[in-house]
Parts: sequence; C-alpha cells; structure tokens
Amino acid sequence: MQRLYRKRIVLGVGGGIAAYKSAELVRRLRDQGAEVRVVMTSGGREFITPLTLQALSGHPVHLDLLDPAAEAAMGHIELARWADLVLVAPATADLMARLAQGVANDLLTTLVLATNAPVALAPAMNQAMWADPATQANRALLQQRGIRMFGPASGSQACGDVGLGRMLEADDLAQAAADCFERNLLTGTHLLITAGPTQENIDPVRYITNHSSGKMGFALAEAAAEAGARVTLVAGPVFLPTPDRVQRIDVVSARDMLAACEAAMPCDLFIAAAAVADYRPEVVAPHKLKKDPTKGDGLLLQMVRNPDILATLAGRPDRPFSVGFAAETENLLDYATRKLRDKNLDLIVANDVANPSIGFNSEENAVTVIDRQQDETRFSQASKGHIARQLIAFIADRYHQA
Repeated sequence: MQRLYRKRIVLGVGGGIAAYKSAELVRRLRDQGAEVRVVMTSGGREFITPLTLQALSGHPVHLDLLDPAAEAAMGHIELARWADLVLVAPATADLMARLAQGVANDLLTTLVLATNAPVALAPAMNQAMWADPATQANRALLQQRGIRMFGPASGSQACGDVGLGRMLEADDLAQAAADCFERNLLTGTHLLITAGPTQENIDPVRYITNHSSGKMGFALAEAAAEAGARVTLVAGPVFLPTPDRVQRIDVVSARDMLAACEAAMPCDLFIAAAAVADYRPEVVAPHKLKKDPTKGDGLLLQMVRNPDILATLAGRPDRPFSVGFAAETENLLDYATRKLRDKNLDLIVANDVANPSIGFNSEENAVTVIDRQQDETRFSQASKGHIARQLIAFIADRYHQA
C-alpha cells in the first residue's frame, strides 16, 4: 500500500460504537506512511476519547467548528485544503443524512462541504437503519455526488442483530483508502537532490559564489514529490520557498553540502542540480582583508579543490541511480558526455547557461539528457516547472528500467 505514502488523510469519527475501530484505523494508515489528522463529532467523543486518537495520530484532535485556537492555526478551511482524502469512519445514519442535505452544523460536516479532496464514508449502524429507505436514498444521493462508500459489511452487531451495517475492519478500510490513489512514478522511493549555489568564504565578509538561483533544482524537488517520492532537498544559499512535502536542509559551502548529502543516505535516486564551487580559498582570513599598499593593486588567493559531491555519491558501494547536471557555456554536449563518463553517472542533463533565456536566474530552460549509451533526448524550451516534470518522468522511467 505504498500509495498511502505521504498522503494526507483527514479521518472523521462519528458517534457510533464502531468508533473503537477508528483507533486501529489510524495506526494502519500511519503504518503505510500516511499523515492523519482526526476530526471528531460530539457523538464520537462519547465512544472514544480525543486523547487516544491524539496519541495515535501524533496531532491534536479537531473537535469544534468555532474553536478560536483552531481557527488561528488550522481551521476548517485550512484542514479542508490540507487533505488528500477525507475518510469518515464510522459514518452514522445521522451523518449521512446531514451530508446528503448539505447541512454544515459541526466541524466535520463543514469540512466535507469545504474540501475539494475525495470523500469516503464507512457506514456503521444497525442493520434495520441501514436498510431503511431514507438511509438508502441518502446513500444513493451521496454516491451520485461522487462520495465513495466503503462497506458496510455483514455480521453480528453490538445490538445483537445480524446483517449489513458493520463497519469494515481497519485493514480493509486502509486498503480502500489506498485504492483512492493512483500509484505514482516514484511512489515509495527516496530521492536526494541538491540545488542552488555554494558559497566559499574568503574572510568574514567576502565569499566566492556563482549565479545559480536554485530554481531548476527546486522545481525538480517539487515534481518529484508530486510523483510520490520522499524528497530530501539540500539547498545552498537561495531565497526560494520550500516545495510542499519536501524535507529541506540548508547549507552554505561545498563541504557542508557533501556532509548533508552523506547524512541523508541511503537514497534510491540522486539528482545533483546544484552549482557547486569547484575551488575554495585554501585559508579563510580570520578578519576582513585590508588593502596593502606595499603589494600593489593585486590580491593573490591560493585556491584548493573542493570535494566532488556527485562523484563521491555515485562511487559509493550503495550508490543511488545518479543524475548530474552540466551547465556549460561552450562545447555543451562534449563536456557533458565526458562528465557522465568520468563521474560514473546514469544520466546527465546538459543546459547552455550562456543563453540568457535559459541560463542562471531565468524562468525557462531547455536541456538535453544523455545516457550511458550516449543517446541524447532533447527537451524544448519551456518553463522550469514544465521541464522539471518532464525530466522527473524521464528519470523515473530510466530508474525503473535499471
């Protein structure tokens, strides 16, 4: 059930005896990598305590529609936007009736009306209540509106009756929730990506860097997360917001970046999109360097080579599928092919940074991907977001073939 990995599920708990199964359901969803936030009706609180579900979900339980603390943080609108799936389990006959009529008189019903995420109900009630024409009419109306029904099952009930009306078991509900999502290209994989420039200090106020904005790397991280990967983004000094569902680690120098990457290992795929400084000053002055009139107009800095992050990770015994970037101003494909071979890469992405329309700090890009057989695949100029989604699809395909 890797389809639940990193999915955001709002679990609504209605007022029925089957609420005791909701605790196990939270555990099953979290076991499959989902993040769960619980919303309880007043009736649900009579059967299971919010404290229990808070302990199991790892988050405060949402109870009241007009809770000032919740509205200041994650109110019903934010919660509705947050969800990838709203699952109501148990869904009582009363809840189904209110949802069918569009009633929004508590937090859970308001949230269901406000969300654009898929909604699923797990009915739980006495067999006679389930068979009642009013309940069946509400069921049909809700399904016509696109709300999924998980169950009910048949069996013995708390009242002593036997028949349809039992809520499905937690494992069955977790599987049904997983079936709401497609398996994405990178579901279940860990992708490590570097982005942006590095800075190499000369003294406390000066440093050496480059013009990389980090936009391409951040777009790739966002596209990879959309494709289902767990993404670790190691970013040099940039002024960009962190993509949704991406773990970001900020670094400054090339050595910092290497250390962060090695700490994030193992991973399945590694994309080195950062523009890492090849050299750094051998000695960092402890104080600001002053003009020395005795030495003329020049300043001599002794430089030493930085570690090669891409070659280091691609050369590990547990090497990931490794993708490099070659940002060149001349002989683009020749230099990129040499880099592919010398660093033991699976793919390399070549882009011409001498072209201002697709170079550093631009909003668009155009790239050529070269593989181990030196076959070339070109991606025409487009926004970096569009190029990133194309590249992630291409990389995922080659990764699964490897």
